[in-house]
Amino acid sequence: MAVIEYRKTLRPELDATAVPVMLSDETMAQRKDKVLARMKERGLDVLVIYGDLEHGNNFEYLTGFLPRFEEALLVLHQNGESYMVMGNENLNKVEKARIPSKAIHAPYFSLPNQPMDNIKPLEGLLEDAGLTGGLKTGIVGWKNFTSAFEDNSQLFDVPYYVVERIRKICGNDNVSNATDLFIGYKGVRNTNNVNEIEHYEFGAALAGDCVYRAMEQLDLGVKETELGATLNALGQKNSVVTIASAGPRFLKANIYPTDNEVKLGDPISLTVGYKGGLSSRSGYAVHDENELPEGMRDYLDAVVKPYYGATVAWLENIHCGMSGGELYALMEKVLPKDKYNWGLCPGHLCADEEWLSSPIYKNSKEELCSGMILQLDIIPSVKGYGGTNAESSIVLADEKLRAEIREKAPLMYARMERRRKYIVEELGIELNPDVLPTTATLGYLRPFLLNKDFAMGVRKGL
Repeated sequence: MAVIEYRKTLRPELDATAVPVMLSDETMAQRKDKVLARMKERGLDVLVIYGDLEHGNNFEYLTGFLPRFEEALLVLHQNGESYMVMGNENLNKVEKARIPSKAIHAPYFSLPNQPMDNIKPLEGLLEDAGLTGGLKTGIVGWKNFTSAFEDNSQLFDVPYYVVERIRKICGNDNVSNATDLFIGYKGVRNTNNVNEIEHYEFGAALAGDCVYRAMEQLDLGVKETELGATLNALGQKNSVVTIASAGPRFLKANIYPTDNEVKLGDPISLTVGYKGGLSSRSGYAVHDENELPEGMRDYLDAVVKPYYGATVAWLENIHCGMSGGELYALMEKVLPKDKYNWGLCPGHLCADEEWLSSPIYKNSKEELCSGMILQLDIIPSVKGYGGTNAESSIVLADEKLRAEIREKAPLMYARMERRRKYIVEELGIELNPDVLPTTATLGYLRPFLLNKDFAMGVRKGL
């Protein structure tokens, strides 16, 4: 029988490389081939893939970059021919893109009041990109709608002025939302090859190390902005807003770190995300339960231990071939939703964005597959207490993929094996062989953040 306990614990050894891993030409060619194959299966003649800075990761999947502060379209035909419809300041990126494309200048996608030296309406520019009447056309934004009340194929998260003109050219009945080809069931982005895993492990490991350093830095009198500066590193783009919060959150609707100082008894939230994964920790700025506010001193038993038990169950049971519904049911059993009030999917896929999509939901038949990068993301909410969180990410890898990683990326494989050893031997969590940690801090949780020698763990008994 496993017993969840709070105990003196050796700290994990940080191991982020600080060296980004580029995606290879071979990987980018494979990505295009995967998309073309899914288009053929769906009977689509053309995909129109939208991108902007906040909603551009499906665009980035093929082009290699986000269109920064403008909008953009990648028009990909079933024969492999592609066009990039770009605004003023991203037009010069077409020749740098990872997918060979013809550039089409569309000042409509530029910032307000920039030169509109276009010689055609947007409809004409889309026709220059090969759109014609009768083409079966999939529009790809960023959201795969899964409503039970709508025709999801006719919900679009792309600007109306773009959708309206595509429909005008191709015909309403020929246009559908095709985002699921990328991030839905069996989406091309759901699994990763070794090169992609290396690319994303860089960011996931960095996020874990940054959160750990912020936990080490945390002390009475430290400002949120100081913690925020530690969380952000190496000039990398964040996948979510960085959180460094002490005390009540969202005062005056603010979501960013301020010069507020950590005070004894404050609830603390620390979160940072990069490509490949997010890491988050929350607890209290106390040394032990006696420094907690009156009425919260059973926080460890009431909130942390049940949550950590669910975390352990997630890590020990997840494996290739199980269904998302099976994992969801396990979380419902060990951490009942009606008591602990977690509202989101207890885990999800991640890649360039923090939340790609999730195969883990009630009654899900979706298979958890080798090559998936999954984030352990369970957020309990118990009235009268602050939160607790040990969010981090993993790679699921079957025996074949593990052998391939060992051969092609031996240094990363060695890091993952060292992380596994720490989790098994120091934290007492019996990881399934399919679980490869992408960060050194997976499973490491300090609920009382001023006591830096103690953390949660598992004691195995009879």
